[in-house]
Amino acid sequence: MIAARSIEIPLRIYIEDTDAGGIVYYVNYLKFMERARSEFLRALGCGKAALLADDLMFVVSSIAVDYRAAAQLDDELSVSATVKKVGKVALVFEQVVRRGEQVLCCGEIKVACVSRDQHRPTAIPATLLQQLQ
Repeated sequence: MIAARSIEIPLRIYIEDTDAGGIVYYVNYLKFMERARSEFLRALGCGKAALLADDLMFVVSSIAVDYRAAAQLDDELSVSATVKKVGKVALVFEQVVRRGEQVLCCGEIKVACVSRDQHRPTAIPATLLQQLQ
């Protein structure tokens, strides 16, 4: 579901998400968060394909993550992405991975809009900024 500045997606844990101990490998939480951010932008009409067509892309410029509990094989999770701050060239997302009401992982992720050819910061498309205001 999507609100103006937030989305929450369901996610199931498969064997390839886990490590030898049977718990979700820590870096996979970042992948889950990436999926939620991608779905958020897609729902606003700025999916990866649309951005690439405009020779733009969003890249992670900073991240702070707090791991609180482990997910395991076959768990059903939800992953949220909420826009916390909107700038001219960057967005800051607050993201949470939950199993039911239990918070497993949370983080603050800053993504910058950059040109594909020069990889330099560039203005976020005006249509996206309008939807986020």
